[in-house]
Amino acid sequence: MGTPVNIIVGSHVWVEDPEIAWIDGEVTEINGSNATIITSNGRTVVAEISSIYPKDTEAPPAGVDDMTKLAYLHEPGVLHNLAIRFSLNEIYTYTGNILIAVNPFRRLPHLYDIHMMQQYKGAAFGELSPHLFAVADTCYRAMINENGSQSILVSGESGAGKTETTKMLMRYLAFMGGRSGTEGRTVEQQVLESNPVLEAFGNAKTVKNNNSSRFGKFVEIQFDKNGKISGAAIRTYLLERSRVCQVSDPERNYHCFYMLCSAPPEDVKKYKLGDPKQFHYLNQSNCYQVSNVDDAKEYLETRNAMDIVGINQEEQDAIFRVVAAILHLGNIEFVKGNEVDSSKLKNEKSVFHLRTAAELCDEKALEDSLCKRVIVTPDGNITKPLDPDAASLSRDALAKTVYSRLFDWIVDKINSSIGQDSNAVSIIGVLDIYGFESFKINR
Repeated sequence: MGTPVNIIVGSHVWVEDPEIAWIDGEVTEINGSNATIITSNGRTVVAEISSIYPKDTEAPPAGVDDMTKLAYLHEPGVLHNLAIRFSLNEIYTYTGNILIAVNPFRRLPHLYDIHMMQQYKGAAFGELSPHLFAVADTCYRAMINENGSQSILVSGESGAGKTETTKMLMRYLAFMGGRSGTEGRTVEQQVLESNPVLEAFGNAKTVKNNNSSRFGKFVEIQFDKNGKISGAAIRTYLLERSRVCQVSDPERNYHCFYMLCSAPPEDVKKYKLGDPKQFHYLNQSNCYQVSNVDDAKEYLETRNAMDIVGINQEEQDAIFRVVAAILHLGNIEFVKGNEVDSSKLKNEKSVFHLRTAAELCDEKALEDSLCKRVIVTPDGNITKPLDPDAASLSRDALAKTVYSRLFDWIVDKINSSIGQDSNAVSIIGVLDIYGFESFKINR
């Protein structure tokens, strides 16, 4: 932070700008705690000295590949360096052993081909240009040389590219760890093939990202004593359960709901579905489609991905029955009942949705569980009626719990398909941490 000591007349500084965050300029006058600055675009700005930062006038014009080399490691200095490198198509920059990636929002296949992997194999960290593969290579060699497990943390805002980064890291580890067997699909192929299934049930459109992971994922790549991949496991956590019942504009609920509503006519009829606008859990937002995404095609691709990861047709049918039941559950409405603080189903439409949801269980038991609650006492159980608001909360709680259990079941099924090595000597864990979004108001 700039202080009265190091900011003088003639100092080159960074000052906040409403348009481009920070702009550079020269201090022309200091008056008490304020400085007058002529910016590089010719504007005159008066700012508090405590809010301006010194600029490194000797920094290389092409930026530095490791930001620990910067004279000042402050926000404007870091952002300026990243912007310069990005303009030169350099999307990766180090800060010590941390790799910062700036999402180019386009495919750069040459950056991740086999030739690039061979270049980084065994190269000392920092010897070549900053790259994802350098981090993965250092991690793999540390595991081999130190006989200890390692972890790579992938963190950033929603849409920053964490999930794609995780895929690339796994590809490099597969390149280094060789093949665990020549027959059938390799472990890393199976992990990557599970992505479409996890994304269908764990990803959603948010304000900044059309395919945002709304859960955390820790992928354990397991290695044998020869450093070869011998198994894998996917651990998931912090699924955003609230999204099942509550969606704000212009976001969407989980992809699987829209896929199922766009399924072939025979499936739509079987699950008694239709236009997403008819369902309370989907119509709280006016966003039903995602640009460049065909939900009907995604449904068929998800079914295909389920086949690949070992979820059979009967299990797939059960999964989508649960997804459909949750949508019907959301359309059950309540009104005041005949007794005080009691509730009953609002109309025939609510009865239809209750019956459809209840095809998975017992209709009367489901109605009672929504409209009443049981209090366990030493003298026995007391059944207490719930008012319409409490019944609606009970309905939403059930929907969230069922969806969460379904997601956990799918993950367990994928893990049993991939195959875990209980005798693994060491693991490399890749943590794709939940993507948060930064707004002025963020609830």
